Amino acid sequence: MLIAAMTPDVMPESATGVASIDPHSLHIDADMGRIGFYVPPYMGRPETLELISQMPALQVVQVLTIGYESALPLIPPGVRLCNAVGVHEASTAELALGLVIASLRGIDDFARAMPHGEWRHTRRESLADKRVLVIGAGGVGMAIVDRLQPFEVEVSIVARRAREGVSPVTELGRLLPASDIVVLAVPLTSDTERLVDARFLAAMPDGALLVNVGRGPVVDQEALLAEVSTGRLRAALDVTDPEPLPPAHPLWTAPGVLISPHVGGDASAFLPRARTLVAEQLSRWVSGEPLRNMVV
Repeated sequence: MLIAAMTPDVMPESATGVASIDPHSLHIDADMGRIGFYVPPYMGRPETLELISQMPALQVVQVLTIGYESALPLIPPGVRLCNAVGVHEASTAELALGLVIASLRGIDDFARAMPHGEWRHTRRESLADKRVLVIGAGGVGMAIVDRLQPFEVEVSIVARRAREGVSPVTELGRLLPASDIVVLAVPLTSDTERLVDARFLAAMPDGALLVNVGRGPVVDQEALLAEVSTGRLRAALDVTDPEPLPPAHPLWTAPGVLISPHVGGDASAFLPRARTLVAEQLSRWVSGEPLRNMVV
C-alpha cells in the first residue's frame, strides 16, 4: 500500500512507500491502484481532488485545510476523510487580528501614500474599547478570541449551539446591533452559506467592520457590496466568492474594503504543524489506531 502526496514538504522523513504526484501535470510516479493514503495539495486545483476516483484501494484522504466542502462530494463509500484541525488556527487568528487593526488604523491607506511621499496624519480608530462579535467557536474562532483578550475589548461569541460563554446563532439579532466588529470564523455548510445576508448586514451599526476569515460564500457579496459602497459598513476579507476575485470586481475599489488573497492559513506556521499532523495520522493508519479529525 502506498502513500501519495502532492505536497512533499509535509511528509515525515521516516515515511516509506511515498509516491509523489506533480500537482501541475498530475503525473503520478506509482500505480494508482496501490495508493491507500492520499494527501492532496494545500489550496490545490479541483483536478487534484478528482484523482480520488482513480484510487480503488484508497482508505484515507487527509486534506491540509480545516474546510473540507470541496473534497466531501468526491469521497467514495468506506474512505475516511480527515481535515487539518490544529494546523491553521494560529496563523488564521493572527491574520484576523491583522486585518482588524489594519482596517481600523488605516494602514492600507498609509501604505498607498508611501510611494507618493505623503504624510497622511489622521486620527484613526483603536481596537481598544471595541465590542467584538466572533461568529464560530471552533479552533479558529477560539484562537481569535484568545488573541483579542489583551486588546481591552468586549468579546461575544456565537455558535450553532449555546454553551458556557457562547451564545446560539438565534441570538444574532440581539448581538449584531451592539457589535462594532464582526469576525466570521465558520466553515461553509448548508447552515452557514449566505448567513451574512442583507438582513444580517442591516442589523450591524453604522461604521461597523465585517471581517471574514472563514469562507467566501458565507457572505452574500452583492449585499455586502451594497453596504460598503455607501460607506455605511467596512469590510476586511481574506476570503471571497469567487476566488480568485476577478480583477474588475467592484469590491477591489469599494471604499473601506481591505482584501487579502486567502492567506490566513498559509504562513510559516503551516508546514511544521502540517508535518506533525500527517506524521501522526500515518502512524495511526499503519498501526490501525483511530485517526484524528475524521469528518467522514
